[in-house]
Amino acid sequence: MSLKNISAGFSDPCNGTALHVFRKVGVCTEKIFTVVVCGPTASGKTKLAVDLALEFGGEIVSADSMQIYKGMDIASAKPTEEEKMGVPHHLMDFLEPTQAFSVADYVILARKAVSDIHARGKLPVICGGTGLYINSLIDNIEFDDTGSDPAYREELRSIAEEKGGAYLLEMLRAVDPEAASQLHENNQKRIIRALEVYKSSGMTITQQKINSRRSPSPYEPCMMMIDHPREVLYERIDRRVDLMLRAGLEEEAREFFTHNDYVTAAQAIGYKELKPYFDGERTLAECVDTLKRETRRYAKRQLTWFKKDSRIEHISTADDVNYDKILKNAEKLVKKYSFL
Repeated sequence: MSLKNISAGFSDPCNGTALHVFRKVGVCTEKIFTVVVCGPTASGKTKLAVDLALEFGGEIVSADSMQIYKGMDIASAKPTEEEKMGVPHHLMDFLEPTQAFSVADYVILARKAVSDIHARGKLPVICGGTGLYINSLIDNIEFDDTGSDPAYREELRSIAEEKGGAYLLEMLRAVDPEAASQLHENNQKRIIRALEVYKSSGMTITQQKINSRRSPSPYEPCMMMIDHPREVLYERIDRRVDLMLRAGLEEEAREFFTHNDYVTAAQAIGYKELKPYFDGERTLAECVDTLKRETRRYAKRQLTWFKKDSRIEHISTADDVNYDKILKNAEKLVKKYSFL
């Protein structure tokens, strides 16, 4: 089925411009209709996004900050070719881990991908768990390239190595408490960027974000997430880690640490937790327990992010965890939002 099929039986005052026709108080808009399947790790985003793309004639744009990198297949839970089921996936597995990549870079590439998918009469389906990527794209955030100070950036990295991420976060809290409240001490890259922006421009990154939202969004999103009870999600995470290990996560992580000095690999959940085992400091079982715990913590941070967005429709699994029902509810949402 395509979105054109959905419109069958409706009178179309906009002459059938299928993917960007929306009824708002009788007014047609030229925004691009997009489906956004978001949520925490191991919640079932990938399968749902693929099935929706198959049903409505869509293509997927990944919104995952680790799936962009080549070679990091198991740790980032990239879908296999079998799991993709022939659906084209964009912004996945295209970048070397040595290459720098920012949220601004993501937005530029994602905009192009969405526009291309739309121009070919397909439905753009954004799928991922990196909330910053998703919101920056959907909300049409404009990034200011000012505020660059490489020397200060290196100084902050040295401070982080010496005193840790918690110290850096307190530095940020002193000048931009709002930004600091949204970051974890392990996210040193974003903490450093926020401090760098403030020192270079005299403007906090929070104020910069406010300024960046001046242009209206070109997208009309239908946003959804599968809402598992917390204990169910954590069980899914534990099972996924076990499956990753059986699929070769240990070998993949060892390969990166043996042959590469990638900062990205050291930050990725699934790699850094296994390094004490490679260094002979802890047993594999101990490291796997740590990996499961850190993945659950990461999922909790993702949930906190997404639950702040009132646009996201929550598909509850509390009473019925049958996947067919989840898919049917998601399909209803797509049909509902495609003609508001």
